[in-house]
Amino acid sequence: MSMEFNGFPDRVRSIPAPAPLFGTLLEQIDGIAELKCLLRVIWLLQQKKGYPRFVTHSEALADRALATALGSADAVSHALDASVRRGTLAMAIIQLEGKEERLYALNSDRDRRALAGVTSDAFVVGHSRTEPTPEPWDANGERPNIFALYESNIGMLSPMIADELKAAEELYPTDWIEDAFREAALQNVRNWRYIVRILESWEREGRSQGHGDGKSRRHSKQIKLY
Repeated sequence: MSMEFNGFPDRVRSIPAPAPLFGTLLEQIDGIAELKCLLRVIWLLQQKKGYPRFVTHSEALADRALATALGSADAVSHALDASVRRGTLAMAIIQLEGKEERLYALNSDRDRRALAGVTSDAFVVGHSRTEPTPEPWDANGERPNIFALYESNIGMLSPMIADELKAAEELYPTDWIEDAFREAALQNVRNWRYIVRILESWEREGRSQGHGDGKSRRHSKQIKLY
């Protein structure tokens, strides 16, 4: 069931995208799944630090937004293949720790050269060899709204941050969490720790705006920050 969108906040984060996506490519891409996938991959690439920037096939399958938008891991894979066939994404296959992994980047001269130069050892730099491959996200599972708030206001989720968000959902009412994100955005502070401090302050001092019942759900537990 679709939810009504309440509009963009004044200081919403912006993600750069190639100009042809809003012109010739918009005319050519006839599959909504392919378009959604391409937009999300562009977003995922923008969350990466350093260069070169790639999104792995495993990361795409584990992405909540993609799985929810397209409905299944197979649909995500098909949409990635469609983007590669059209030429909006470039793809390379490497052997990573004995397993085949696909890397995706925007199909530009610079990124194609980077893909051509990637080796398994080079790719592992900056990635933990002991970190397990992310499991595909179950699109049938309900996606907590706090995850969407985090991605919209702060950035890409990590496993540790996801655990902190789940803990916050257990501790605080939903309207507190939404208002804390809103308050941080108004202050132009896009930092999860800042939001946690807001919630902890409201728990200690109470809410004066009349939101919720003025109490958190569990006072004896604190969110563990990493």
